[in-house]
Amino acid sequence: MWKKILRWIILGGTLFFLGKALKDHWQEVINIQIDAIGWAILAIATGVTLLAHTWAGWIWTWVLQELNQPVESLVFIQVYLKTNIAKYLPGNVWHHYGRIVAAKNATGSIGAATLSVLLEPLLMAAAALIIVVLFGTQLASANSIVWQILQFLCLAVILAALHPQFLNPVIHFLVGLKAKKDNKDSNESVNLKIERYPLRPLLGELGFLGLRSTGFILTVFALSPLNASQIPLLLGAFSFAWLLGFVVPGAPGGLGVFEATAIALLQHHFPTALVISAIALYRLISIIAETAGAFFAWLDERLTES
Repeated sequence: MWKKILRWIILGGTLFFLGKALKDHWQEVINIQIDAIGWAILAIATGVTLLAHTWAGWIWTWVLQELNQPVESLVFIQVYLKTNIAKYLPGNVWHHYGRIVAAKNATGSIGAATLSVLLEPLLMAAAALIIVVLFGTQLASANSIVWQILQFLCLAVILAALHPQFLNPVIHFLVGLKAKKDNKDSNESVNLKIERYPLRPLLGELGFLGLRSTGFILTVFALSPLNASQIPLLLGAFSFAWLLGFVVPGAPGGLGVFEATAIALLQHHFPTALVISAIALYRLISIIAETAGAFFAWLDERLTES
């Protein structure tokens, strides 16, 4: 009950904020022009965003390998891309469900399949927080020291939670609990563990966020010239907005939350009309890239089968 109320409050608040921002600046937004070079840059941004999602699918196979579940990379990248657009469905869980089913069918381990799908977003969140800590200092208010302390504390908690010493007992408990509930042998709880700190997947997720941020920065650049000093600001703002859209409940694909957060963070550093236009364009670019990724994965799968 309270979860549904919270979702409606978040949705209502973000829609009100976005609507007011657009109402106040709609005249400037419609006056923004995109030339031929700008359209070419937007096409590159779409390609970079598609590459980011493809890269994320490859990282998922690394996570499975950390769980001693080697899988065929190409097949699982296809699964990742095909399920990606399902995150926009109500509930924001159907992309996870599709990946769990595919991983279970390939590995025979429901525990490893579920854990891989849980670890992957956790690593994404950790990567986003690392980027915010490194590049988000310009976003802080007057209480910058308190802000930075909170950032580092959150980062320390997430990074510590990924250590096998802390993570494996949780894995064993959850798998053992499920096995007991299903009246099955709990040997999987012994075998299913992370042997080492998942550094390679974490670095891979940093690459994913770097590619997503690059797509956003290119979108802004297509509308207005940028200088080098503005890139760290855009990188930190994008990562923070993406992180909130990723973790806040009731926002399929971060829809609304990402946009409202990015506008709030960037409107004091760039013209508000530019920010609104860039964010709207980037949402469109993201959807096009995800749709194209799902289509290309489906097409490649059909060509391989034939």
